[in-house]
Amino acid sequence: MKHDRFRIAMVSAQESGAGQFVHVAGLAAALTAGGHDVTVYTRRECSRPPGRDRTEFGYDVVRVSAGPAQRVDEDEIVPHLGRLADSLGREWRDNPPDVVHAHGWTSGLASVLAERQGIPVVQTYYGIGGSARRQQGERLVGGEATRVAAMSSSEVFTLVRMGVDRRRISVVPTGVDVRMFTPWGQSAKRGTRSRIVAVWTTASHSGLADLVKVLCQVDDAELVIIGGPGKRHLGRTPEVRRLRAFATCAGVADRIVFTGAVPREQTADLLRSADIVVCAPRCEPVGHASLEAMACGVPVVATAVGALADSVVDGVTGVHVPPGRPRHLAKVLGGLLGDEILREEFGVAGRDRACARYSWDRVAADTVRAYERAGARTSGSVQLAVSAAPGRGDLVACGGVTPAAAPRAPETDDDESSGG
Repeated sequence: MKHDRFRIAMVSAQESGAGQFVHVAGLAAALTAGGHDVTVYTRRECSRPPGRDRTEFGYDVVRVSAGPAQRVDEDEIVPHLGRLADSLGREWRDNPPDVVHAHGWTSGLASVLAERQGIPVVQTYYGIGGSARRQQGERLVGGEATRVAAMSSSEVFTLVRMGVDRRRISVVPTGVDVRMFTPWGQSAKRGTRSRIVAVWTTASHSGLADLVKVLCQVDDAELVIIGGPGKRHLGRTPEVRRLRAFATCAGVADRIVFTGAVPREQTADLLRSADIVVCAPRCEPVGHASLEAMACGVPVVATAVGALADSVVDGVTGVHVPPGRPRHLAKVLGGLLGDEILREEFGVAGRDRACARYSWDRVAADTVRAYERAGARTSGSVQLAVSAAPGRGDLVACGGVTPAAAPRAPETDDDESSGG
């Protein structure tokens, strides 16, 4: 299928969220591989001077001075969005893109403030809701953006309740690097116990505490929690200390391993070593961990919330559990650990689903359709035949976006809901 060759300006004002970090890099690499001209604009977050760099994957990264040259939370970024918008506006007056794709609500604010030439703006949120200031900003961006790319079916309903016209919404989930995350390759060493794996998150709704508590009800199983701060800082991290206290009280401290921060290749090795991967947050707007596990051929037990409700098919690639119900979670884990054949069936189906619905080439194609529906037009065209996005390498040396894995959710055209 032929599509226009777009000049795409991606704006990622804040890169501290892991979900946004992975999605922007993977999508930029896949779109570039498909023949599009991609530039990622980001707020400078290190001592490196402002400027433009060409990444190994062929897209450019432009670092813009707007506020302190360090990572800050979104409330601290807001006062500097005017300066970011001014810089973007000057850049686009001289070198206008065909479409602007804003990632995160702060990026959306800067983009709609900067755009003054009728260039369509496509907005991707990475979760909706929070402080009053954030909700106000999200509503403003939702009203001003040409189109919104929702990351899950449930986000569509949230956007409609927020006042966004359903006809301006496309469902475009995140993706996964199906060449890095595979069932084949090295697996991390393990003992004789069954292995349950979860991925670290600092969110208060992560579900990790519930998972630690239920371990005492799952015989002869260990829990490996991937990611988080570096090993030297684990003991000083409040959330780790809290989880370890839960484990001690439950009598399972000797069955829990915190890996700390690990390279993405090692993440794949750890996932392959799992009997089950558990994703049990109370909300999940992106859902990378579930897709990486599925791509590795590992069954997933997940709460049926947000992007997880789309990616994990209950009874096909894993099992859905209600959030905040540890006894139910323990029962499901015990049953699945005792059924090797069912785990194998879920793993095979999960790999197939990850490749068919969540590979970066599929996500790039869905994104291009969203751009077209937003009215992006150009005279050139390319044959869209995108290879899987690379799985390693930094977008910028000072902590930019790293192409890696991410999840793919529903069917992706505006009027389609996610399928099984």
